[in-house]
Amino acid sequence: MPIFINHLIHSRRKTVALIIQRDGSLTVRAPLRMSEDSLQEFVRDHAEWIRKKQAQAKAAPPPPKRSYSKGESFTYLGKKYPMTILAHQRPGISFTGDEFRLAHASLPKARQTFIRWYKTQARMVISERVAFLANKNTFTYQKIRISSARTRWGSCSTNGTLSFTWRLVMAPAKVIDYVVVHELTHTQIRNHSPKFWHRVAEIMPEYKQYVSWLKKNGRLLTLGDD
Repeated sequence: MPIFINHLIHSRRKTVALIIQRDGSLTVRAPLRMSEDSLQEFVRDHAEWIRKKQAQAKAAPPPPKRSYSKGESFTYLGKKYPMTILAHQRPGISFTGDEFRLAHASLPKARQTFIRWYKTQARMVISERVAFLANKNTFTYQKIRISSARTRWGSCSTNGTLSFTWRLVMAPAKVIDYVVVHELTHTQIRNHSPKFWHRVAEIMPEYKQYVSWLKKNGRLLTLGDD
């Protein structure tokens, strides 16, 4: 039975990326000049892997829906913190280090309020780690972009722009560092060759445990209704 491609995205990249979404659908990112025959051959060659990952995605229980009620927990830097609702608070949301505080007036738009907060934190946290790790390991990059990607933790464009999803700021600090190192390494090595992984291992010898963490827990880095 042939593999069905749900979403095909052509861009100025040199390699093909196969992305299995949470619902099991397949997104393929391919170089602009890649022919249809070559693309289909690549997918056929990876059919066993695709079917395995699709089965895993469909079997995984969905993240719980959010109610945005008092006592509900939200994750930040790998830890869960309870949320309380205050009658009078400005801004709409704040974080004390022990709990999230949401203004009652923000309840109708609680999800958007949390997303804005996560995006702000992601830009601050990830920018600091990129700058530190790039300087320490002699990488250069153009700029940092915070995206709303659901399954890609990070990416590196041909011009050196690094993109990271705001959801990454829910992960533990070491996992964030791994994704940062991964994308910084792509500024010098565009593929996932043995040379690429050797360079990642030089910087972060224990990187495989963070890859495993993302595979196991990545689907939980969400607000549950996105």
